[in-house]
Amino acid sequence: MDLALLRTFVTVHRAGSFTRAAALLGLSQPAVTSQIRTLERQLGRPLFLRQARGVTPTSIGDELAHKAAPHLDALVEIAGTGPDDEAAGRTLHVAGPPEFTAERALPALTELSGDDGQGFALRASFGNAEEVLEGLAAGHHDLAISTARPRGALLTATPLCDEEHVLVAAPQWDERIDAGKLCRKGATALENLPVVEVHESLPLVSRYWASVFDSRPAASGTVIVPDLRAVLACAVAGAGLAVLPRYLCAAALDRGDIVALHEPAVPPLRTYVLVARTGTLAMPHIARAHEWLLGAATAWY
Repeated sequence: MDLALLRTFVTVHRAGSFTRAAALLGLSQPAVTSQIRTLERQLGRPLFLRQARGVTPTSIGDELAHKAAPHLDALVEIAGTGPDDEAAGRTLHVAGPPEFTAERALPALTELSGDDGQGFALRASFGNAEEVLEGLAAGHHDLAISTARPRGALLTATPLCDEEHVLVAAPQWDERIDAGKLCRKGATALENLPVVEVHESLPLVSRYWASVFDSRPAASGTVIVPDLRAVLACAVAGAGLAVLPRYLCAAALDRGDIVALHEPAVPPLRTYVLVARTGTLAMPHIARAHEWLLGAATAWY
């Protein structure tokens, strides 16, 4: 059986789409369709059911993918390993949310991009969860960091770390909020106070209110800026309340530029996952970066 046909088949099986598989393989969609039809003729059985959006594997298709994919991944690993350092000379493309990627992931990965001849080049892209997962699926990135778990067989996610959220404001706001009232009445003590957020929907504030106060925020955004680092700067300047990741605002808290308005017994958490296209961890430079990030994340809190 032709290995090229099997490679195309496994890619389609993981992508769930001829169009997406064609982009990943660098082929035209008609070429992918032709290869799948050739393989189906050789086997005498249909491998996929064509649907309005993509394809669904038949039971025969699932069985073949289960048998063939591990061996194809092993061949990719063998082909990508040279006599010298297996990751040297490659370029790693990573994508994720701008703040977390800049503050956490990139400083860790730059340790692997040294000039000792053993490192790799590094390219980074920023975006929200939907954007980075779509880019990864389309082959634009090698690894993606996301707060959303991908669906389907094309992408594989591994838990990376948890992010604690903190309700903060400049010290003058702490003086205006009655701590006792906040403990007794919860979110009602914060009604109609100005809020700094990344979007009009108040995603971080709403998540905090739901988790800690079991309610929805009554206030609307006073300052909306699409970057948490800008949210922090506005909070320090006294623009209003903000919910921020602790790693991002820890230094400002230590300096007294802002204060934590509330310390719940169980703080709200958001989980990040490290995502790769299924099978690509057989490529040495991607596997090395993946393992390195997971190791670095054990020190992030």
